[in-house]
Amino acid sequence: KRSNSTPTVQGSVRSQITERFQISSYVILTRSHCGRKTTDTEEEEEQTEKRFRRCEKAGCAAAYPVCFASASERCAKNGYTSRWYHLSCGEHFCNECFDHYYRSHKDGYEKYSLWKRLWTGNGKSEPSVKAFMSDQQLPYWVQCTKPDCGKWRQLTKEIQLTPSLALAYCCGMKLSNVKSEGPDQCSQPEDLRVAGVLDSWWSSMLILPPLLKESPASPFLSAYYPDCVGMSPSGSAHSNLRPEHLNPYFQPFYQPSECGKALCVRPDMMELDELYEFPEFSRDPTMYLALRNLVLAAWHRDCKEPLTGAEVAPHVIVRGLVRVRCVQELDKVLPFMTRKGLVNTGILQTNQPLLPEPYHNKKVLVIGAGASGLAAARQLKNFGLQVVVVEARERIGGRVWDDTSLGVTVGRGAQIVNGCVNNPIALMCEQLGVKMHKLSERCEILQDRGQSTDPAVDKRMDFHFNAILDVVSEWRKDKTQNQDVPLGEKIQEVYKTFLQESGLRFSELEEKVLQFHLSNLEYACASPLDQVSARSWDHNEFFAQFTGDHTLLTQGYSTPLHHLAQGLDIHFNRPVQAIDYSGNVVKVTTSNGTRYTAHKVLVTVPLALLQNNTIQFNPPLPDRKLKAVHSLGAGVIEKIALQFPHRFWDAKIQGADYFGHVPPSPEKRGLFSVFYDMTPQGDQCVLMSVITGQALTMIRDLQDAQVVNLCMTVLRELFKEQEVPDPVKYFVTHWSQDTWSRMTYSFVKTGGSGEAYDVIAEDVQGKVFFAGEATNRHFPQTVTGAYLSGVREASKIAAL
Repeated sequence: KRSNSTPTVQGSVRSQITERFQISSYVILTRSHCGRKTTDTEEEEEQTEKRFRRCEKAGCAAAYPVCFASASERCAKNGYTSRWYHLSCGEHFCNECFDHYYRSHKDGYEKYSLWKRLWTGNGKSEPSVKAFMSDQQLPYWVQCTKPDCGKWRQLTKEIQLTPSLALAYCCGMKLSNVKSEGPDQCSQPEDLRVAGVLDSWWSSMLILPPLLKESPASPFLSAYYPDCVGMSPSGSAHSNLRPEHLNPYFQPFYQPSECGKALCVRPDMMELDELYEFPEFSRDPTMYLALRNLVLAAWHRDCKEPLTGAEVAPHVIVRGLVRVRCVQELDKVLPFMTRKGLVNTGILQTNQPLLPEPYHNKKVLVIGAGASGLAAARQLKNFGLQVVVVEARERIGGRVWDDTSLGVTVGRGAQIVNGCVNNPIALMCEQLGVKMHKLSERCEILQDRGQSTDPAVDKRMDFHFNAILDVVSEWRKDKTQNQDVPLGEKIQEVYKTFLQESGLRFSELEEKVLQFHLSNLEYACASPLDQVSARSWDHNEFFAQFTGDHTLLTQGYSTPLHHLAQGLDIHFNRPVQAIDYSGNVVKVTTSNGTRYTAHKVLVTVPLALLQNNTIQFNPPLPDRKLKAVHSLGAGVIEKIALQFPHRFWDAKIQGADYFGHVPPSPEKRGLFSVFYDMTPQGDQCVLMSVITGQALTMIRDLQDAQVVNLCMTVLRELFKEQEVPDPVKYFVTHWSQDTWSRMTYSFVKTGGSGEAYDVIAEDVQGKVFFAGEATNRHFPQTVTGAYLSGVREASKIAAL
């Protein structure tokens, strides 16, 4: 016998239905005994209609609805009303409670009016009585957190759900003044309506989409109408965390009228891959947007620990049974976002697989332990797949190779991050607590004999340089690949035409400054301009790029890469010789005879090695892919770093991060055009410079000491007014001769196209996959692009 308790809602419904069936039977029997016709049911149905009314919503199975509101003294409860208002299958309110709020002479009208003004001021959707009931009057539902229970319970109307309550709730938990109803409340059956919510059709019967309250996404989305991004216009802003408390490089959502920012999503619109994965939300994406925006915000609040559904679900604050459905959908949305690399990425190492069991039955072999290979292997291992990495070298990193022999970290390969907003490198630095040094825009351009170039001259020639490129962009609009010409040739043609038509004549210094800007273009392309496509040299600029600060990784790229590698099964000194994918499994053979088998193989070797047929494929790669491989160029730049006994450049450079060098002639424009101070305003004395373009032919056959002498000649010309000491230590790179790279980064050759990056990225027969900067059309030539290509392929491999 239960004391101080009231019948449950479903108990009341069942007793009423039983009673009605008994009454109906009695009426039929009575009529029969009185000799009246038992086949004529019209009168009986009319009487029943007067006592009870079905929900008029087509498809709703509620023959005897129950009003959840109980707001009016005349509330129909579970009896007769002139009209039932449907919110969901299982949630209705009667016409008397509708009038209680809607009619101006009723007691509830003022409450509804205040809510309506708030909703209208903040939102875009209609502030109807149904919206009011959904947003303010429906009871909350919460799930028992005991591992062996997990049943959903309806809270009483006066109980407000909070994340902390959702995290701690157990069946029978004492809330407010409500007493616990027995020692083992978990044994009580779950409300029958919950089972209906879990059916796929249930959400199609919702009258209004769910709008979350107190969502952690609200600080990110204050510029949007809340109901357009899945949040309630009546919910106050989430005050625990403001945007200014977040890493400024974390900007996962586009703001209104904003565009061109990489790895951003529209918070009010589903992406194509989301629509493909969740077609059921194509007509009304509100529930998906609410959950996706919540997940992204939660991840960017704390990216140092894996984000789980158990952590996100308590922040799904919405009234009514729809909360049950939202939490159920979260169990699909979060794994999808994890697989795509939108969350739970970077250097995270997990104890439990991030994806469900069906994803775990694949064995994957990753060839290459560079940025792309490590990114893919880290993701796949976190997903729960079996992963082995084979590497030809005796170290990880590939073309990332940090040198500390000069007393400071100098990247023999990459070291600069171009655009930090949403950049995964910035994310990993946040996870590691590593500071990135923001590079200033100030750059002194020094001439031979040491004079500083007038900034006005540099600004003028920079304008002309960009104007030339603009003309090239106009020229290529209607050109096919067959009409392509070398970029260097086209620039010279445009430049000569401009001089002839304008009558302008540049000074000798201005001509040299223009050559300086051309050397920077060759640095960006890693090639002499006479080999680069005029039509497609900047093909990736048509896609949103990373914005924000350019930074120097003072600790080097090796720091995040070594953390990516932790815990992975990496086999060093295993150059892959052959890949046989003719059977059900892929067989891989290394040059020392080691053999591997796997369900999937990911190839991340540099483009130059694919061009040189370093790996033999059986069957051979498709002609389409081979054509794409050879339509790109394997670009090369070389670096030189020098350590000095003291910082002789400080007085002239005044703490700048780098300074430029006006080339004495066009042939030498790529010879030490920029010098980077590896510790500006620091106590280390290290300069690093680059050799690019045609200047590479000048040093090809020189010894390192001879290259250093060339560099010292330039420095002594630039700082002629003082004594420039000999370097204490130095190094010179030789990427073009490196057996396992033969290049630095890719470019589009004349006659080629940016589409080649996509073609190289295509998998072959769902067995052999490809990653690396030369497979990333959006972000080629960068460690970021390589990393993201690995994340991309991990997602594809896991999904197949």
